[in-house]
Amino acid sequence: MNKSNQLDFSDKTIYAGLDVHRKDWKVCILLEDISYKEFTQPPKPEVLGKYLKKHFPNGIYKSVYEAGFCGFWIHDELEKQGISNIVVNPADVPTTDKERKQKTDKRDARKLARSLRSGELEGIYVPSRELLEHRSLVRLRDRQVSDIVRTKNRIKAHLHFFGIEIPESYKGCNWSKNFVNWVSESPMETEVGKSVKESLVSQLNLQRKILLQSNRQLRALCQTESYKARADLLLSIPGIGLIGAMKILTELGDISRFKGLKRLCAYIGFIPCTDSSGEHERIGNMTNRGNRQMKKMLIEASWIAIRNDPALALKYGELKKTMKAQKAIIRIGRKLLNRIRFVLIKKEKYVIGIVQ
Repeated sequence: MNKSNQLDFSDKTIYAGLDVHRKDWKVCILLEDISYKEFTQPPKPEVLGKYLKKHFPNGIYKSVYEAGFCGFWIHDELEKQGISNIVVNPADVPTTDKERKQKTDKRDARKLARSLRSGELEGIYVPSRELLEHRSLVRLRDRQVSDIVRTKNRIKAHLHFFGIEIPESYKGCNWSKNFVNWVSESPMETEVGKSVKESLVSQLNLQRKILLQSNRQLRALCQTESYKARADLLLSIPGIGLIGAMKILTELGDISRFKGLKRLCAYIGFIPCTDSSGEHERIGNMTNRGNRQMKKMLIEASWIAIRNDPALALKYGELKKTMKAQKAIIRIGRKLLNRIRFVLIKKEKYVIGIVQ
């Protein structure tokens, strides 16, 4: 009988810190009172699962890795292996000055295992696979819009470089079909020049078709049982359209996981940086932490909301008396976020003009 089969780690917790990369993982194993081993393994959760079960049979397995490019599939697979895993924000991992200045993958794995054992880490929310796939569609659409804007700027720069002026009748036309046709027919002296221009226009037309397909997919997703009722509630709020509603639902997931408005604002990034020491306290600009997609969308929606909701317009006017417009609109964004939270929790449509 193998010695490993005689071991019994019942009621013993084994901690694993993982520094995950595409080609391999650095792993640090800690027991409750000692450092056991550091090693490199293939990027496969089942390899770690077999190792822990072989060397620490019947133990309580816990692991942690930092959120990043690899997403959450590793978390799901580790859980299937019987390993209780958490995913953490890299900025929340306690780091010494030495670890910061002499950073290595092994040190990263070691500090993760150490912080996990000491109970200093709090895992972030891990969405379901279905929600992540739906979220990927919304984010893909955002990238497609950015690509179209980039292509339009390239076309404008191309025309300007060759001294081709846009006629007054097409200025401000928002890239209508007639304007795109004019760009296609604008004169170039050589065949190569015509080819470059046609390539840019073809790229724009193709990107527009792909964006149209994504918009149709989003509309169809919005009408499914998973989203329709909540999307209708959000659409009752001024400034929130179909794209904004789907972004809210796919980025936030279950709104009830936020215990209050402060937690929700912290997740979005609608909280200021603070520096308090003794009798001195300094409040700075908005923190860089947060969900960038949601923050950008809410600020854009707030500008629309103040033109359509008398209550928000009144509040914005009051805020403008004491602060700049950019700071005032962030305050409106917090109020808009409060309305979003209200309609989703209470399951009631928003009534325009009521101050909350």
